[in-house]
Amino acid sequence: MSVLGLPRGALVALAGLVGLVIGSFLNVVIHRLPRGASLVRPGSHCPSCGAGVRWFDNVPLLAYLWLRGRCRHCGARISWRYPAIELVTGLLFAAIAWRHVPDPMTPVWCAFAAALLACAAIDFDHQIIPDEISLGGLGVALVLVPLVRAASGEGLGAAFAWSAGGAALGGGIFWLVGFLHARVSTAFGRRFEHWPGPGQLVPTPRSLDYWVWFPGVGFGDVKLLALIGAVLGPIGVLQAILAASLAGLVLGLAFAASLRRFGAPFGFGPALAAGALLVLLAPDLLPR
Repeated sequence: MSVLGLPRGALVALAGLVGLVIGSFLNVVIHRLPRGASLVRPGSHCPSCGAGVRWFDNVPLLAYLWLRGRCRHCGARISWRYPAIELVTGLLFAAIAWRHVPDPMTPVWCAFAAALLACAAIDFDHQIIPDEISLGGLGVALVLVPLVRAASGEGLGAAFAWSAGGAALGGGIFWLVGFLHARVSTAFGRRFEHWPGPGQLVPTPRSLDYWVWFPGVGFGDVKLLALIGAVLGPIGVLQAILAASLAGLVLGLAFAASLRRFGAPFGFGPALAAGALLVLLAPDLLPR
């Protein structure tokens, strides 16, 4: 079936090209957002010599190839992660278009995939998931997803309930896991390296930290899973949790093997992103 007068193959290719461009912007988000830097200013520049990057040296994927992975001005090596993020984003957008076109939710799912990819990369680097993406995305999803579903013929009230129910279920499950883990651990006298912090006491029920500050399960994961639930709904978020558990095991073992030691800090965001993307692209592989 065609959309906007374009055949399916052309739409998939167009989605892939848009994904490459979005991937280029995600590189900026991944690098600057955790550092509190502006996403707009200064423009793209070499981190080694500070020289500005001209538009023809900023073409997604191709620029890296024709510059042979080095800065035009100083010759410093450009990280392979920049073209990798662009390529993965392009492939994700193309795969989503191939799987879901002509569903009106396709652009929303592409934006969702981009947010997941950014969260995964930032959490891998810094063990944090920025509220700008998780909470900001949750607010947008709770409004946009029901409206798009309602425009496709679903009742507006049912669509809002589906999205809000998924967010509450996903975030609620992870909050409960983190809360019970913290309470049981402290009840048995267990102590964690970074929880509580130096000179700080274990939180009491009268403090906000008692309810939202957990060792092991970061509250950022709770907020990200609420976003996942708002987009994928109640059944989808349960599938995502199952898939993320398996992905977390594989990624955690691979990470530990690469460092040749266990116990190194490892964010769960990449596993959550992988689980949600699996639900989005191959839901039939998971139990319902």
